[in-house]
Amino acid sequence: MALYAIYGGAFDPVHCGHLAVACHARDVLDADIALVPTGDPRHRAPAHANAAQRVAMLDLAIAHQPRLRIDTRELQRNGPSFTVDTLAELRVERGPQAPLAMIVGADAFAGLPGWQRWRELFGLAHIVVASRPHPAPRPATLEAEIAGRQCREPARLHQQPAGLVLELAPGDWPQSSSDVRQRRADGLTLAGWVPDAVADYIARHGLYRRES
Repeated sequence: MALYAIYGGAFDPVHCGHLAVACHARDVLDADIALVPTGDPRHRAPAHANAAQRVAMLDLAIAHQPRLRIDTRELQRNGPSFTVDTLAELRVERGPQAPLAMIVGADAFAGLPGWQRWRELFGLAHIVVASRPHPAPRPATLEAEIAGRQCREPARLHQQPAGLVLELAPGDWPQSSSDVRQRRADGLTLAGWVPDAVADYIARHGLYRRES
């Protein structure tokens, strides 16, 4: 069965770094990638753009990217939204033997022990870590959990349903959504930071302007 991967985040807004990670993972893993905008995550501040706006920007960003899609299930939940619930739903939908992966950034991965029911994640999916030059240090509890799970061959993720940890190097993209929002508030160009269609959408809808 084909590997299927999810890549979650606020995408507030989606930027070129997000797309670099998603496209690199798609090509290296030979997998369809679903971008999953967060609903009400407990571990970060609320989104600045509303759900419909974030989805619209994602739709524009991936319009010409094959094998990338959007999964809005977390936006449709009432109350807090947890990644473990999303993976559990996908596991039921795709079956117990279907290869499933979750893509996370290196810093988010280092914070995994703070996630809801985090150890259950390894039984539901593989974890693909988008590495960066200077990632946050990993706590001992996480290092102990991933001992024996790490692999270097993407093909192995197709051969079992869950449980492996693979690190990818999608390139050094300095953008963050907070940087994009700050540039917009400062009246700076977003060219090269977000796709052109997303920059146009932000301008048309007056998003992320400095409040007077």
